[in-house]
Amino acid sequence: MPLALLALAIGAFGIGTTEFVIMGLLPEVAGDFGVSIPTAGLLVTGYALGVVIGAPLMTVLGTRIPRKRMLMLLMGLFIAGNLLSALAPAFAVMVIGRVIASLAHGAFFGIGSVVAAELVAPQKKAGAIAMMFTGLTVANVIGVPLGTLIGQHVGWRVTFAVVAGLGVIGLAGIAKLVPELPRSEGVHLRHELAAFKNAQVLLAMAMTVLGFGGVFAAVTYIAPMMTHVAGFADGSVTWLLVLFGLGMVGGNLVGGRFADRALMPMLYISLGALAVVLALFTLTAHNKIAAAVTIALIGALGFATVPPLQKRVLDHAHGAPTLASAVNIGAFNLGNALSAWLGGLVISAGLGYTAPNWVGAALAAAALVLAVFSAALERREALHGATAAASVAPADRPTAVHH
Repeated sequence: MPLALLALAIGAFGIGTTEFVIMGLLPEVAGDFGVSIPTAGLLVTGYALGVVIGAPLMTVLGTRIPRKRMLMLLMGLFIAGNLLSALAPAFAVMVIGRVIASLAHGAFFGIGSVVAAELVAPQKKAGAIAMMFTGLTVANVIGVPLGTLIGQHVGWRVTFAVVAGLGVIGLAGIAKLVPELPRSEGVHLRHELAAFKNAQVLLAMAMTVLGFGGVFAAVTYIAPMMTHVAGFADGSVTWLLVLFGLGMVGGNLVGGRFADRALMPMLYISLGALAVVLALFTLTAHNKIAAAVTIALIGALGFATVPPLQKRVLDHAHGAPTLASAVNIGAFNLGNALSAWLGGLVISAGLGYTAPNWVGAALAAAALVLAVFSAALERREALHGATAAASVAPADRPTAVHH
């Protein structure tokens, strides 16, 4: 794998850290600005919505800019947003800083996926994409716990200043290691938008929303579930999230490796197993050891779907994959927001803290149904194409002329 992937992974590490570290620092931020915890939660919601909106917006703005330069501009935006968050004199200013940082998120992973795939041989594309996403998964193992620790002991502003520093390192790495990759000749915005007419691209995005939504239906409410149901102490939640992050790292690498060999079977296995494990979590959540193992499995199975789904979007967005790739990253965040809302509904309905696991299982099962339908549709289209070609072929052959 080329060193340029390391630069992309460092950028992904910084982005992953800033996205999730706020969850562990909400009490400190809320106390500093004198707002309630639910109000401080706008820092999470604002970021997620910024990703959904920013993914297509920033990608469209970058259609006329070479990809390396666009990646550098996105990292500059990320640095500016985190510095504004670190120095924010008021809560509203910090929300703005979070939104500015989030605008870089979807486009960075979308464009970065295209760049990563172009840096390697065709049979290694999913592995290259997984290598870049390793930065995001490792952020949940190292960046988020360390950032939370720094924020709790030194101050949350220091955490965001450190994250901005990570952005500077990522920017320098991209400038030094990523080769010049001009945008494809003849590819304009209308070509990028045309990718959304492809049913396979839309199905892959729907699988992303539902599959990863299944993961976050459970993980969003992991703190009350583990403290009230499993009986863990409040301080144990951080290490349970580390287990989740370790599972994400492993699942991402395995998903990237096997997606290059058998993409759809990899999706069938990971989505099917994810649905089963989430359903079982309603039972294993009552036992500390079983709950810890289940959390790691959810992280592994959930992120095993990321490289194959991202590669599937790239494969079917014929010749203009950048916008579709970025929008698919936004789809992950849309799935997070949707599942968190649905999970909150079932808890509010009095069904208990384990009820979101059933929501997650249903979402993952729905994603599996879409995967089976997508493959069947692809086979039918291939068969129809082969039949059409066979019917045309005789007319193309020269006929004998008799005198």
